[in-house]
Amino acid sequence: MQSIGIKRIGIIGVGEIGRAVVTGLCDGGDQSPEVFLSPRGARTAAELAARYEEVEVCADNQEVVDRSEVVIIAVRARDRHDALDGLRVDGDKTVINVMAGVANDDLRRTLASDAALVRAIPLPSVRERRSVTVTFPSHPVADALFERLGGAQPVADEEAFNVCSALTGTLTTHYSYLATLTTWAVGHGIAPEDAERYVRGLFQGVGRALSDESRSLNQLAADHETPNGNNERIRTTWFGPANSQALHQALDGLLTDLR
Repeated sequence: MQSIGIKRIGIIGVGEIGRAVVTGLCDGGDQSPEVFLSPRGARTAAELAARYEEVEVCADNQEVVDRSEVVIIAVRARDRHDALDGLRVDGDKTVINVMAGVANDDLRRTLASDAALVRAIPLPSVRERRSVTVTFPSHPVADALFERLGGAQPVADEEAFNVCSALTGTLTTHYSYLATLTTWAVGHGIAPEDAERYVRGLFQGVGRALSDESRSLNQLAADHETPNGNNERIRTTWFGPANSQALHQALDGLLTDLR
């Protein structure tokens, strides 16, 4: 990131994603940029400023913009007009829009600015610099920023971006699935802490296997499955064609709303 001269980053809306971005930037080991935070999410902003000497909480959102080269807008979509109306954003800024469901055309109307606008989907794991972030359109400044946080994956158009955004809507379902497995085990006499430890261990191993990009997801599934074995039984009796189709339909509905 330093190679293209990004030295000052502002974040408007310091929630979970804002916190993760700051942590990833400032715990990265390399020289960190200055980071200017809006007073929105005051407790989190104050905590980050106390932890990192590079981080400062500004008096208002306009100060964040004025002091930054790159501005990340991370407020909730329904709060964007209150947070952004009246902001002056010069054309030499790069604005990164991480608001779910808010297209760049919508944001440009709100900001009334010629600044470069880039949509992005950073996940909380950017705090550990392990998460690939989808961006649209590809932009050297935004892509360099997210390469530092685990990798940038530019997509060709806003439709592809919306498809990736819909996929992120499955994250908490995954956690709930694991919680359901734990609850089932507890119901059969396993101590809660033992059940949770075992389930976490099972799926941490699965997560590590995902880093092997030489095998497709279907191949990984096949490699973990014995014909007529336990894994095949659960997959074919529970996650059969009907459940697979129901998941497709749920994602299609979310995609329609994101458009």
